[in-house]
Amino acid sequence: MVKPFVPQLVYIEPRALEYPLGVELKEKFEKMGLEIRETTSHNQVRNIPGKNDLQKYRNAKSTLVVGVRKTLDFDSSKPSAEYAIPLATGCMGHCHYCYLQTTMGSKPYIRTYVNTDEIFQRAQEYMEERAPQMTRFEASCTSDIVGIDHLTHSLKRAIEFFGKTDMGRLRFVTKFHHVDHLLDADHKGKTRFRFSINADYVIRNFEPGTSPLDKRIEAAVKVAKAGYPLGFIVAPIYIHEGWQEGYKELFTKLDELLPPEARDDITFEMIQHRFTKPAKRVIQKNYPKSKLEMNEDDRRYKWGRYGIGKYIYQKDEEADLRDTLESYIDDFFPNAKIEYFT
Repeated sequence: MVKPFVPQLVYIEPRALEYPLGVELKEKFEKMGLEIRETTSHNQVRNIPGKNDLQKYRNAKSTLVVGVRKTLDFDSSKPSAEYAIPLATGCMGHCHYCYLQTTMGSKPYIRTYVNTDEIFQRAQEYMEERAPQMTRFEASCTSDIVGIDHLTHSLKRAIEFFGKTDMGRLRFVTKFHHVDHLLDADHKGKTRFRFSINADYVIRNFEPGTSPLDKRIEAAVKVAKAGYPLGFIVAPIYIHEGWQEGYKELFTKLDELLPPEARDDITFEMIQHRFTKPAKRVIQKNYPKSKLEMNEDDRRYKWGRYGIGKYIYQKDEEADLRDTLESYIDDFFPNAKIEYFT
């Protein structure tokens, strides 16, 4: 069983103590007996312990940095949402395929930002700029925010902030089941709570440090009963021996466990496995024994933004994956909204 995340080491930016949440977290971590160090900036954390790069990487994944988010311009988060709301950066999970390994580079430690009121004020400004259109905010572009929220409650504050807005919607996705503190949040149906799910083979081989599938579905049931709109991301859809049976088992299990109230407004987003050459290098460095298949010769090349293309499945494989999974969803969840991304 994956226990709620507790950092082995905490760094605090001095400016963070100018905010109530920063003071609260410092006191909390002191009571927990955690080692606390000071850092000049959440972007300049050095001296992560470890004898080599691999040890430092793993230790960084269990290091939490409490800082102030200086850049309050939000990144775009298309197609998932209009904007990414920056509540945290980094993740304690060890998913071999994760794109954060390349986007975060030498900073795999987890950062949480204490100036939440300033972040919410900026979100309000974005909503006002786009009114009367609805504006969606994604809270998990650069982190698995649920994984640390039992400590920080920043996500819970965000859920309740968006519950009070007319033109804002919040969404996020998680691989963790530690959701109990979020069940009584006053969300008013304006936050879509999504869970990342996958075939047993993928979770077992490529998602160490995350909650097992049964626990994720159990948490999804709790979330649905608490009235949240519910969604699932199946990513990466990965071809492996017996993949058809593996994914059928996944949707069968989901169908058996989800209550009726979860099915009226349910979404599925499916993203096929892809990788870039820089990502492949980083993955092989961080997880040298990974079974993750990344053979460029077996894939087709798709040009991407900034001149870095990605390797995706061949067209016939992609069509087979898509048709198979969509047929499973149609069988079990005929009213669901389905999106597929390469």
